[in-house]
Amino acid sequence: MSLDLLAPQQAAPDRPWRDPASYWTSMTDAVADLSGPVGAVHLGALRYNALDMTVRAGGMPIRVASKSVRVRALVDAVLDVPGYRGILAFTLPEALWLAHTGHDDIVVGYPTADRAAIARLAADEQAAAHITVMVDAVEQLDLIDAVAAPGTRPSIRVWIDADASWRAPAPLGHIGVRRSPVHDVAEVAALGRAIASRTGFTLVGLMMYEAQIAGQPDHEGASDPVIRWMQRRSGHELLERRSAIVAALRGIVPLEFINGGGTGSIELTASDPAVTEVTAGSGLLAGHLFDRYRVFEPAPAAAFSLEVVRKPTDDIATVLGGGWIASGPPVASRQPLPVWPAGLRTLGREGAGEVQTPLQGESARRLNVGDRVWFRHAKSGELAERIGSYRLIEAGRVIDEVPTYRGEGKAFL
Repeated sequence: MSLDLLAPQQAAPDRPWRDPASYWTSMTDAVADLSGPVGAVHLGALRYNALDMTVRAGGMPIRVASKSVRVRALVDAVLDVPGYRGILAFTLPEALWLAHTGHDDIVVGYPTADRAAIARLAADEQAAAHITVMVDAVEQLDLIDAVAAPGTRPSIRVWIDADASWRAPAPLGHIGVRRSPVHDVAEVAALGRAIASRTGFTLVGLMMYEAQIAGQPDHEGASDPVIRWMQRRSGHELLERRSAIVAALRGIVPLEFINGGGTGSIELTASDPAVTEVTAGSGLLAGHLFDRYRVFEPAPAAAFSLEVVRKPTDDIATVLGGGWIASGPPVASRQPLPVWPAGLRTLGREGAGEVQTPLQGESARRLNVGDRVWFRHAKSGELAERIGSYRLIEAGRVIDEVPTYRGEGKAFL
């Protein structure tokens, strides 16, 4: 399908999600005739999020993180919005699939050891021209050569993942996620020289993903001042180090792009003169984790509804399914959040369950078997991994249905 996010909704109220009762009632009415778990995307909210992120980026191109969407129709629609360019894929098999469906600017965000996919890339000159593979060590080059020797394949485009975490003074130590083993200028430059001198590879880019800023909410409670202090200090350190790393690599090869950031750090990353593009994806559908940032307020574009199937007590309503947990530490914030009817909560000893989710609260007393409860997923792609399709809602009605990766029979991770 062709989905135009720039086409304005006719006679739509401004930001209807600001009135939860009206918003969720309208969503309920739109899917009233459907049964089972229903995944829905409100196009007005998606449109708002997509355009708001371009404003936050200040003109810097945004690369779409496909792992956070996992719906080709929505990725395509976002890429048609001015300000978006290219895809950050999460696996090489996914990148090959996207290349064969017409995309020509795909970078893989994580290293690969998938020998079958490497062989397919090495045997497909057109795909090799459109896909860039992530590396952070010489051993990953060795693996590619072991699958397809140089001279028997096209040159493989690669980019370096340099560690963007903050090595804070003692006693804090490492702040951020554990990604690449190359951190400082000398380490990244040494890897860059190794790639540049090696037959069969072309170094074209650099990624530095500041997860401790992009993926860490700063509007959650008592710890906020500490988090904001950490992010300021980390941001200053990264600005200097990334600039030096980029200068060193550009002294070795003419890089095509420098990538950084995520939904939570668009403004900071876009302000870095060394960066040429930012990545974002979670902010498009806006899982509830992204409600807890100070500098932006996304609309709840994606949600799912489950049906009440039993009432174990007067104040508990149990829905079928719901345990669609986000990646990260196993804490409450990674669970789906019941948002409508208001006032529902999961049980402390059960949480969101694989097959059933008991919900308690005053609203549960008014729920009957067959009624709907709306949830928002926590983070990014976990909803699409459980739902075969999304209903697209505009002006209070379902206007289309689009398959997720799962609905297309794809399970990349």
